[in-house]
Amino acid sequence: MLLIWILIFCVSLFVLIKAADYFTESAEKIGLAFKISPLVLGVTIISIGTSLPELGTALIAVFKGQTEIVAATALGSNIANILLVVGIAAIVAGTLKVRRSLINIDLPFLVSATALITIIMWDKQVTLGEGLIAVLGYIVYAAYAIRGEREEKTEPGGIIPGEDIPATREKRHHHRKKNRLFNFNLVLVLIFSVIALYFGAEWTIRSIQQLSALFNIQSSIVAMIVLAVGTSLPELVVSVQAVRKKKFEIALGNVFGSNIFNVLVIMGIPAFFKTLAIDEVTFSIGIPFLIGATVLYAFSGISKKINKWEGMMYLLIYLLFVAKLIGFF
Repeated sequence: MLLIWILIFCVSLFVLIKAADYFTESAEKIGLAFKISPLVLGVTIISIGTSLPELGTALIAVFKGQTEIVAATALGSNIANILLVVGIAAIVAGTLKVRRSLINIDLPFLVSATALITIIMWDKQVTLGEGLIAVLGYIVYAAYAIRGEREEKTEPGGIIPGEDIPATREKRHHHRKKNRLFNFNLVLVLIFSVIALYFGAEWTIRSIQQLSALFNIQSSIVAMIVLAVGTSLPELVVSVQAVRKKKFEIALGNVFGSNIFNVLVIMGIPAFFKTLAIDEVTFSIGIPFLIGATVLYAFSGISKKINKWEGMMYLLIYLLFVAKLIGFF
């Protein structure tokens, strides 16, 4: 029975992640076909896409009455994104260099979002009003990020580089024609990916409930370790691929955007349906490690680089986090 539920968890998590990939890709193409700005797509669809597995499992957990899984998944995912994903990326890269715009925009928002969600969770629950505040916080971040990117990429004449070159116009026209032909297929992919997201999330939560019962441990611990690492795989893949191509800003920006989304939206939207409970393990272990990881990441951002040795330290701290959750000490 144990092996069966482990297999169900792995398969459902795989379906969840792949469905999120297909959803993001099809939504992005549909957005481009309808002439939605690439900047808007980047801050909304693409950054949200890598966090869809967490959002899907959070909503299903709420509908099943397992509200403590929501906070455990969001916090566990953020801790994994910083300590595990950035740690591995720094080791692969040797040295990760941070863009100035990440420090000016994303870093303050990440610290602010972490502080806000910590205050919200301090009474060990997240209510409807608090969830609304969190979601509004993300909307402010998205709007500010889009504005910041436009200011950074726009030339003095007000034209984004390459935007008004004749060859670029012709290429865009060709893609629009091609996109119109495939719009129906993209809509079908979008619909089926949403259905797959639902069933993937449904069986992921079911398997967590069964595994926690079989191992006689809290479901929030399983969520903070296994589910959080599993749903952080898209960020890990994106970040490692980016550093191999020396695109450090993508590797780090991906983690910034995903973490801000996790603490504001994944904690916010489920609270619209039911008050979220924060269990003792998430409160006493998850919150301190989240604060510590965020502060550590902020200092690395201020120094504008993360070297290989810092990456190793990140991984060691993550192992400490897992050991603390399991009860090794």
